[in-house]
Amino acid sequence: MRAVFGLVLAMGLGLAGFAVYMVKGYFDQQEAALAAERAAASQRMPTVEVVGVKTALPYGAIITRDDLKPIQYAEAFLPEGTFPDLAALFPEGEDVPRIVLRQMEPNEPVLAAKITAPGGDAGISSRLDAGMRAFAINVNASSGVSGFLRPGDRVDVYWTGSTGSGGDGREVTKLIETGLELVGVDQTADKGRTEAMIARTVTVQATPQQVAKLAQAQSTGTLALSLVGLRDDIVAETVEIDQRGLLGIVEEEAVPQVAQAPAPAPEVCTVRTRRGAEVVEIAIPCTN
Repeated sequence: MRAVFGLVLAMGLGLAGFAVYMVKGYFDQQEAALAAERAAASQRMPTVEVVGVKTALPYGAIITRDDLKPIQYAEAFLPEGTFPDLAALFPEGEDVPRIVLRQMEPNEPVLAAKITAPGGDAGISSRLDAGMRAFAINVNASSGVSGFLRPGDRVDVYWTGSTGSGGDGREVTKLIETGLELVGVDQTADKGRTEAMIARTVTVQATPQQVAKLAQAQSTGTLALSLVGLRDDIVAETVEIDQRGLLGIVEEEAVPQVAQAPAPAPEVCTVRTRRGAEVVEIAIPCTN
């Protein structure tokens, strides 16, 4: 009987010790988890609340309260032009709309560079920099880079025409402008357009002097565009080529003409004779 009692007591003590061990392990795990969370919290970057969008907003969309929501953004990486609240986004009230200039995606902060000013429109005039003008260039499938041009791209402009009048001129192709920014393709200024479109006109942003140059070039010849690479910051050098240069024909140098010696003056023979006090020379035929 005593042996059974001792066995039961030993089993009870063993179970109690195991239970204490398990509880201690659980608390150790909780302490480790809390310590890891405290460490992560100490390294977490502070965030700020800014106005973001709920759903994708395409070019030309009018921004309303229903399209917006507050989002948390890392303060150290906050882009320029965000809005802390709706009052900053609509300083003149929500009745004065703002329009999307570049497509925005869900959970993206609203940036001033991607929307118009209060009450503004999404036309080309809102895209022009200070002192710049818009100029339309007629293009087709070949001169317009097969329809792959879109607003925001940069292009070089080549002019082809005659340098003289009548039959005295020569046909040349010359680079006249480099790195002009496109602000519109046909009737759209949407930078978010990705599909190719054969346009009839493109609109470039240029200075008044460049506009005058392009207008003169377009009226006296044909213009062709060459797309500049997105990361290309090299300015193209002066380019001019005519048909002879295209075919590799080297102009022959003119052979200088040898000047002919002047004809010798005819020989004149004279004879002198005295007439009174004077001596007179009289021309006579020359003989050998």
